[in-house]
Formats: sequence, C-alpha cells, structure tokens
Amino acid sequence: MLLQNILIGYYNRYLIEQLMFFTLRYCIVLERKSVQIQCTQTGFYPEMDNIMLHQPKITVIGLGYVGLPLAVEFGKHFPTVGFDIDQRRIAELRAGIDNTQELTTDELQATTQLSFACESEQIKDSNIYIVTVPTPIDCHNRPDLTPLQKASTFLASVINSGDIVIYESTVYPGATEEVCIPLIEQHSGLTYNKDFFAGYSPERINPGDKTHRINNIVKVTSGSTPEIADFIDQLYGQIITAGTHKASSIRVAEAAKVIENTQRDLNIALINELAIIFNRLGIDTLEVLEAAGSKWNFLPFRPGLVGGHCISVDPYYLTHKAQEIGYHPEVILAGRRINDNMGTYVTESVIKLLTQKRIHVVDANILIMGLTFKENCPDLRNTRVVDIIDELITYHANIDIFDPWADSDEASSTYGYKLVETPEAGKYDAAILTVSHDQFRQMGVAGIRRLMKPDHVIYDVKYVLPKEEVDGRL
Repeated sequence: MLLQNILIGYYNRYLIEQLMFFTLRYCIVLERKSVQIQCTQTGFYPEMDNIMLHQPKITVIGLGYVGLPLAVEFGKHFPTVGFDIDQRRIAELRAGIDNTQELTTDELQATTQLSFACESEQIKDSNIYIVTVPTPIDCHNRPDLTPLQKASTFLASVINSGDIVIYESTVYPGATEEVCIPLIEQHSGLTYNKDFFAGYSPERINPGDKTHRINNIVKVTSGSTPEIADFIDQLYGQIITAGTHKASSIRVAEAAKVIENTQRDLNIALINELAIIFNRLGIDTLEVLEAAGSKWNFLPFRPGLVGGHCISVDPYYLTHKAQEIGYHPEVILAGRRINDNMGTYVTESVIKLLTQKRIHVVDANILIMGLTFKENCPDLRNTRVVDIIDELITYHANIDIFDPWADSDEASSTYGYKLVETPEAGKYDAAILTVSHDQFRQMGVAGIRRLMKPDHVIYDVKYVLPKEEVDGRL
C-alpha cells in the first residue's frame, strides 16, 4: 500500500509538472495606438518566443480599392506602410490623390502614421504584412492566382522570423495554406508556424459606397494557431468599430468570404431569370418586385448586369475547388450562366425594339450610358457593359460610350474603347442606360431625349427613368 501511495504521488506530481510545462501565459494589452502581446512559456509553442509585438509595424501590399482604405485605417493607430509596385500610384498617393475616389486628399493627409513605398528595402522592418492584391479569373473562368503567387514570393524576400502574414484577397478554401504559404517557405527558408505565422481576414470593401466603410463593417478574422488568431482578431479590433468575428480556421474564413458573393450572385440570377420570364408575359418586373417586397422577408434584389471584381468572379473560385475534389456544382454554375448572358439578352431586346420601329441596326448610332461596373464609381474591372457593346459591334452599329465617372485612358488601355466627353444632341437612334450614375438621373428623360433623333429607342437596364418614358427595361 505504501508503494502504491508513493507511485500515485509521483504520478500526480508528473501530471502537475506536465501541466505547468505546457502552460502558455498569454496576455493582450490593448491601447489606443498600440497592441502589446506578452508571451511567456516553457515547452509549448516555442516559436511564440519570437513574437513580442510591443508596437506593430504594418505593411499593406497592394493599394487598390481594398488595400488603400485598410492602410489608412491602420495608419491612424500604428506605423503603417502602403506598398505598391505601381510607382505612378505611389507618387499620386504621396501627393494626396486617390484615383479610385474612395478617399479624399484630406483623409489621406490626416493619416499621420501612414507612408507609401514601392521599394522592398522600405518595408523590411515591418512585422505584419497584409496582402490585398487582386484575384481575378482567366478567359476560361478559372482562378488566376498569379498576383497572389507573386506577392507571396515577394514576401519571402522581406519577411523575418516572428513575422505575421495576413491575406485579404478572395480565394477558394485552402488556397492560403496550399498555395501561398509554401511559396513563402520555399523562397525564404523559414518554417510555417515556427518561424512565421499567417492569418486570413477577407476584405468586405464595397467600392463607391460612402455609407458602408471598412470600419463599420464586421470583419472576419482567423489565424494559423489559436494564439495568432487571437492576436489578429485584437489587431483588427483596433480599427473595426462594428466588431469582428473570429473564425475557427483559415479555411473557414476563406469559405465564408467566397460564399458571401456566391449567394448574392445566385439571388441576382434568380431575379434576372424572372425578368426574362415577366418580359415574355408582358409584365413589368419592377412592379412585380415592389409588390412582392411588401412581404417582410422578401429580399430586395434587382435584375441587371453582374460585373466587378467580386460577385461575378468569386463563384468561379468555389466551383473550381469543388470540381478539383470531384464534385460538379450545378446551381452555382447555372446562376453564373444566367448572369453572364444578360448582356446578350439586353442587346437582343434593343435590336428587337429598333426593328419594331423600322430603324436599321446597321450604321445605327447607339449611345451607351455608363461603362463602369456599378454606379457612382470609376471601377471598370470586369464590367459586363462590354458584353452589350461587343455584341452591338457585330451588327455594325456605331457606338458612343458616355461615362462621367470612367477614366478615358483606362477604358482605352483595358478595353480599346474611346469615351465621348459630351454626347452630341440629336444624334442617336438608341440609348441604353447601363449604369445608374447620379448624373444620368439628373439629366432626366428630357435631357436624354435631347440627344436622340425623332424616332428612337431608350432602353433602361437600371430603372433610372419612369416606366412610361422608356421603350423597354429589364
């Protein structure tokens, strides 16, 4: 019995020693302009000894619609560098000019802890790197991870032991740890979750939206270890007044992001299909939607062209991964087909209206009102207005494009289109309102008709004008 008691005593002592051995004392001290992480331990997560971030030094890589607002918010609290390989972009930002029109000169200049750089030497002393580069699709609707891969390879040349890399770019579940992290390991010689750490916090930027800004939209966060996840969540908590949602893993956060826009894409696809059906039935779609919207749980979606860098792209990332693991998604791809074909549907509708008025399509002068992918925003990325333009060109129509928000040089270099500064009065056989810019609403039906020939067609994609004032609309 004595021997048994001695053995039990040794065993309990062993358990206590092991518990102490694996205890991690983890303290996060939050201040207005700093996040202090103090970690002391013996035996468990020895790599955490490297992380003593008394003052985070942040670099945001990629200063587009996502990266710049993020850099500005972090620059209000921490030393932050906005990095971009586009030297012209950096020069403009240093001068207080944001060509995306997301931020004003005053907003840029008021961020005292933010600087801009285009050389790698200027960011090597950072300890947190946030990647916000684009993730487009190729001509076959397959994910194009080239910008993300290049950014990850570049990071390998500046990252140091103990640093954290956070990705915000939209990807399929698993991409961060399957594609990006191995590139950093390969080119830096550092080991993941030992020498450096990672997180994923998907962007939720809505270009042109002056109400829903980065700080008042809930932010999803995640990290490669529980401790890193806590740190990243607290870090973003310093700039996000709406709060954060800490996901259980990077893969969960990646999946959450990609389904946000997939869900929206499918909802719009349903409404687009309904618009096609109602048009054949001779029923006005907007009137139906307004009537249905009188029920409290009917979602207020509208038909239209689905372009831009998110809604029309993200579903293809998810379907790519699904097919990679042997599942062929049906509903998601069906929604994509409907939305991708809406440009053709609009073109055919306009041609039918022209024919009914005995206006020849060949050599007809057609005014496209709006080229950007959404209203009151200069963003031309993946605009589906091009589908209408290119289709009309095959009928040998003469196309003028008028968009007070779009940059003429960008339209020319990206799509080969030349914009008109001021449409000529009395010139056009047809006008297609493709984007609901405020300027078009202010013109009203009288202003638009002044641009038209006596016999003409006005087609309204975005419900800019009253139903009785147009020849057709979605």
